[in-house]
Amino acid sequence: RFILYHRGSRDARNDIWAVPLDGDRKPFPVVATKFSDANGQFSPDGKWIAFQSDESGQVEVYVQPFPGPGRRTRISRDGGDQARWRRDGRELFYLTPDDRLMAVPMRLDVERDVVDAGMPATLFALRVNGTPRHPFGRHYSVSRDGQRFLVDTLKEATLPITVVLNWKPKP
Repeated sequence: RFILYHRGSRDARNDIWAVPLDGDRKPFPVVATKFSDANGQFSPDGKWIAFQSDESGQVEVYVQPFPGPGRRTRISRDGGDQARWRRDGRELFYLTPDDRLMAVPMRLDVERDVVDAGMPATLFALRVNGTPRHPFGRHYSVSRDGQRFLVDTLKEATLPITVVLNWKPKP
């Protein structure tokens, strides 16, 4: 029923906005702070969003109720971006700055404004495509059951590369 997007401003920060797909279709701010907030993802039930913010001094993953009000809860411990939900909402995945894919068990109660996030656990290390990795990118996708991942990875070239210098085409 809504589309989330991040909107940049003149001072090089981002806010997260939503636009309803019916009614007046007037966009409204969801996360608007003095920090850079971006890459919002709806939980499967649509009652929460996961997003990244540099509020702590580095980019971290947070969760808060949608459309609000409610408090934000930090999920990542040592940096994180590109949050993705498992289809049942009971697990949240994200990438760390050193390209590890993390999983966090989640229990959410929007009526009581409670986020019970378990301890982040490393699933595996990635070699994502892009140097440096773009924190607003989409370098992986997770299956509905959270058991498989499609990852945009780097592949080492195994064939030799030939460079031709001073090449002139025939007239």
